[in-house]
Amino acid sequence: MRRVIVDTDTAGDDTQALALAVLTDRLSVEAVTVVAGNVSFDRQVENAKYTLSLVDATDVPVYEGARSPLIKSHEHATEIHGEGGLGGDLRPETGIDSAEGFAPEEIVARCRESPGEVTLLCIGPLTNLALAHAREESLPDLVDEVWVMGGAVESRGNVTPAAEFNVWADPDAAKRVFDAFELTLVDWGLCLRTALASDTLEEIDAIDTDLADFFREVTNVVRERGEADGLDGITQPDGLTAALLAYPELRRRVDSYAVEVDEREGLTRGYTSVDFDGASGEPADTRVVEAADAERFADVMLEMLRERDPDAVFE
Repeated sequence: MRRVIVDTDTAGDDTQALALAVLTDRLSVEAVTVVAGNVSFDRQVENAKYTLSLVDATDVPVYEGARSPLIKSHEHATEIHGEGGLGGDLRPETGIDSAEGFAPEEIVARCRESPGEVTLLCIGPLTNLALAHAREESLPDLVDEVWVMGGAVESRGNVTPAAEFNVWADPDAAKRVFDAFELTLVDWGLCLRTALASDTLEEIDAIDTDLADFFREVTNVVRERGEADGLDGITQPDGLTAALLAYPELRRRVDSYAVEVDEREGLTRGYTSVDFDGASGEPADTRVVEAADAERFADVMLEMLRERDPDAVFE
């Protein structure tokens, strides 16, 4: 079982990733760290706690981290996730206390305590990880693996023509992290290629469980936007990243490249430049998941929402 810290800007698909990470027996979620991103910070914290309560995991500590990007002004994604981050009017107040301590410092402390044993699942902007690295320069040697949902590899962006939201939201942090760590990257292009199709959504709509109700609630805004744009289905970027970490069986093609982040102000801010041909001479130290099993990923989500057992797909 892989030990994991989930670093998240909890809204929409982040909640599904967190639920999956808790419910699979392949991962042991030891902490959740919250970073500025999708919606207001305090709402993200409550969203994380509420999600943990839905999957009976309130013993997992939630640490509050960076409330703003390193340099760039903070811009939310409420048009995708709703004002509160959970789609509609759901704004839970759990009464659960946050854990004591600053998230970047907790990341460092846990990795120091168990070198080579903790994997970071980063499904929001990379501010917390950049701050953790600033506190401990040897952090890249102390972690087991770092998985990142972010960037746009051979695809358009989703917040600007050039950039994906998580990298764009704090490009300065992303640049520092991509430069310092060996990452496994799940990018926006892969998320588009593995979207949950309309027939899968119809199956989910027929499931009568609290997790299926929650899924419908948190995805209602993005589903409405997709239907208006004529799209067949919805993406689940963070859920996909968690699933690819937990289930190597879903990975169809993975290759390594040098990846650079453009942190400069302007049209390409947040752009991830992928050196497919090795022209830069820089080390190919970012593993990019280029193809995944979309059908089995859909099955994982269905089993999670239906039976709370995403592992059943592989048994």
